[in-house]
Amino acid sequence: MTDTTAPPRTADETPRRTVSPHKVAFASFIGTSIEWYDFFLYGTASALVFGDLFFPTGDPLISTLLAFATFGVGFAARPIGGAVFGSLGDKLGRKKVLVVTLLVMGAATAAIGLLPTYGQIGVAAPILLVLLRLVQGFGVGGEWGAAALMAVEHAPKGRRGFFGSMPQMGVPAGTILSTGAFVLINRMDEQTFLSWGWRIPFLASFLLVIVGLLIRVSVEESPEFEKLVKEKKQVAMPLRSAVRDHWRVILLAGGMRFSENSVFYVVTVFLLSYGTTALGLERAALLNAALIAAFVEILTIPYFGAVSARFGARRMYLSAAALSVLLAFPFFLTVNTGNMVAVTIAMIVTIVVACVMYALQPSMMGSLFPAEVRSSAVSIGYQIAAVFAGGLSPFIATGLYAWSGEQWWPIAAYMMVMGLITWICTHLATKRYGGHLT
Repeated sequence: MTDTTAPPRTADETPRRTVSPHKVAFASFIGTSIEWYDFFLYGTASALVFGDLFFPTGDPLISTLLAFATFGVGFAARPIGGAVFGSLGDKLGRKKVLVVTLLVMGAATAAIGLLPTYGQIGVAAPILLVLLRLVQGFGVGGEWGAAALMAVEHAPKGRRGFFGSMPQMGVPAGTILSTGAFVLINRMDEQTFLSWGWRIPFLASFLLVIVGLLIRVSVEESPEFEKLVKEKKQVAMPLRSAVRDHWRVILLAGGMRFSENSVFYVVTVFLLSYGTTALGLERAALLNAALIAAFVEILTIPYFGAVSARFGARRMYLSAAALSVLLAFPFFLTVNTGNMVAVTIAMIVTIVVACVMYALQPSMMGSLFPAEVRSSAVSIGYQIAAVFAGGLSPFIATGLYAWSGEQWWPIAAYMMVMGLITWICTHLATKRYGGHLT
């Protein structure tokens, strides 16, 4: 009689439990939403309260400029976080990085909510604020690469655009959470708001981080990373290998983000200050407009990711970059009417164009690099843009506004230049490189 009993499987032969790409994408989305909630709280607070509480100069424009400068400091730390955590993502795995970055960001954000102000401890207050902003930047710098790659590397072939867009939804979700929090506490009287009300959204981060951790620890590691480990193809120093062998592509990948990143922060951060001081618009009305634009983002980002399989990611990305150049001056002309309906429409249209590029970045940038250095390379490229096109944008826009005698056109010209850089870098990167995702 034939023995039909199968021999026991070895560890390598044990079939890998099938993980739903939807579950992984959802986990990336939730965790990233919480991280960006933490990060964007600072941007909203820098436009509304930090100038008065931590940088009192007697001149509202100078105080806002200083607050925006510290907002940019967080972006300066992002490439460091991207390099450190990106390298760890290639050595230890994408999942471990996601857990650590969430803890780092949550602790820094909650600590900001406990800080005494300049009026209480003097110059130590802005110093501590800057240090905590650096920690925030360090944490979020390592977040994107791991979250994006978890979604893309788990995705079925042919649907990477859609699944890669899921963690990108964390940005508008974080915007909604952070802006919504300030909309709620904005109902307080001015004295209560400035005294302790502004602290509530920062302290709430502690509870959100617990939720994010419970979700993130429940998913499995990226199959491409596990394949690298099984086949022993990991490199000893992935960060060094990425910079040494792929530095040109890393720079191009960073340039691919210049338009989307600068547009986003001009519209969502600088416009809060410009609208209230230059145009006399209500703070609450601008916050509500930002919320509406963020809701539109949540709907359009996965849509653009899904249709990229039909229309071509490269074609869509280049078209959006060109549109961002054409829309810069019309955006400000519309905003300057002072009509809140027109302002809201201008914000939505401009943000939607940026969303086309943002939705496609995980799949497009991931395809530029081999798996063994992918986490390091995409993290560095992504965060380079975050410094030069993201965090500095409100500061540059405010500086251009002051330099020109409070004229808006230099800011529109700045947005056009960012769009041209993105178009050129996208054309070169996607024409010469790509196809590394298996």
